[in-house]
Amino acid sequence: MASMTALFTGLSGMNANARRLDVIGNNIANANTTAFKSSRMLFSTQFSNTLSAGTAPATITGGTNPYQIGLGVQIAGTQRDFNGGSISATGDPRDLALQGKGFFIVDHGGTQLYTRAGSFRQNADNDLVDISGNRVMGYGVDSNFNVTPGVLRPLNIPVGTLTLAQATQNVRFAGNLKADGTPATSGASVVLGGSPTMGFGLIPSATVPANPGDAMETGSLLVEIADPLAAASPLFAPGQSIQVRNAEKGSRTIPTQEYSVTAGSTVQDLMDFFRDALGLNTSTGANPDGPTPGVALDPVTGKLTITGNTGTVNDLAIDSNDIRLLDASGNPVRSPFDATKGASATGESVRTTFVSYDSLGSPVVSDLSMVLESKSNAGTVWRYYVDSNDDSDPSPNVATGTLQFDTDGQLSNTAGVPIHIDRANTGAATTLDINMSFSQGSDVLTALASQESQIAATYQDGAPKGTLSAFGVGADGVIVGSFTNGMIRDLGQVAVATFANQEGLVDEGDNLFRVGANSGNAVVTSPGNFGTGQIVGGALELSNVDLGQEFINMILTSTGYTASSRVIRTADELLQQLMVLGR
Repeated sequence: MASMTALFTGLSGMNANARRLDVIGNNIANANTTAFKSSRMLFSTQFSNTLSAGTAPATITGGTNPYQIGLGVQIAGTQRDFNGGSISATGDPRDLALQGKGFFIVDHGGTQLYTRAGSFRQNADNDLVDISGNRVMGYGVDSNFNVTPGVLRPLNIPVGTLTLAQATQNVRFAGNLKADGTPATSGASVVLGGSPTMGFGLIPSATVPANPGDAMETGSLLVEIADPLAAASPLFAPGQSIQVRNAEKGSRTIPTQEYSVTAGSTVQDLMDFFRDALGLNTSTGANPDGPTPGVALDPVTGKLTITGNTGTVNDLAIDSNDIRLLDASGNPVRSPFDATKGASATGESVRTTFVSYDSLGSPVVSDLSMVLESKSNAGTVWRYYVDSNDDSDPSPNVATGTLQFDTDGQLSNTAGVPIHIDRANTGAATTLDINMSFSQGSDVLTALASQESQIAATYQDGAPKGTLSAFGVGADGVIVGSFTNGMIRDLGQVAVATFANQEGLVDEGDNLFRVGANSGNAVVTSPGNFGTGQIVGGALELSNVDLGQEFINMILTSTGYTASSRVIRTADELLQQLMVLGR
């Protein structure tokens, strides 16, 4: 008798193979989908019609096996292949690929979803997003650009808008100081008087008269100094200003400085102004020939004597026309001082200029001068002077001290020299603290016999204002930004997630997955940790579909479908034969 069961068994085979063809077709359709993971369908038998469960062996008979007739096939389920696809370089730093386990994390309307497709781009807010606009999640950085793991946040890469600067902390110098040069003995000497032969005195009606025998004293008022051309008239008046310009220190022109005359201005105030304007360092003590650097008044003659620091780089060149008297409108009135140079500075010396940066990225220009102070059986001693007109104090003097070199011309103490540049009222952090190093690595300052002294700044670690111009992502997911000032800073870190059973994830479409009932919770970490893979920047993961295998599966599925249809046809033919018997 013909079997009706065979009809349904064949039908189950056709249905199962048709569904398998759906899976194969989906795999082939996504052969070019970024980071697509192929699936396979597995079959299992339907329940069987058990006609006999079988019997156990007896004393005189053998046992029998179960007598069962299968009732067809059913779909057991699908399995996703999460093996990695090939990595294809794109050259775009925004494209990321995961080489190994793990998933990128994106924010989808407040819900965390997961993807292997790393074709990311920046939106209008500079957030890194996927092709559907979901924000890529990761770890941010603190104010010092250190990655702060633990809290996920959207990754923001503000190319073209993020700016930063870095204050200089270290400056290195190298070169050689001429050890066989002449030690310093004297500083420059310039006398300021009312004429080549006369000093200054006070007007007869001075309210602060000088002591008997003195022509003028440090406490005398400027507005009571007599005009050498008219003894009864004051030389200076309130509202006027005294300007120093075009004076030279060594081969460098001293920046223009002005002092405003008030009714209470004293001779000492003027002396302090000249000291600061000319950059005279008074903390070195007396020069070897006796005078102390600074500005001194001879109260008997009323003449001012300017004494400079030792070393040819500190020699002063001041002409009478370099000191001018200006009226309240800034117009020149006259040159009130006669400047006569009495001596020049001596001593082997050298000067170099270096640029550092404050916390706002503003350049701070400083001069480093080295002067041979003495020689002995222990080596040579050199005095350093650091001056900066960008120091906000009235005096440009920043630091001075000595360096001892041994008989081999090497520094006896290689510790750095700290300097502090005042940046008050500039908006930048004050003070600017810099460590000057004269012996670090290959940057070494020596004191050997040579034709001339040479010194230069070889390194400084500060930077002016720079704008983020490019970025890249490392294997550990750290986003490194490059700024136009040459600085490199971390901007964040791409986070990845891994699961105990990644095949338990639920496909949400758009290359996205969500947590499934059997996937386990997401373990969020950085690339390379907890078994996750590393990131390849400027590349994308391709689909892992094997077209050759899919074509073979399609042939097998077509064959299975056709064979099942033949079962139905054969069962139909048997039924037709049965019907013939009834005619």
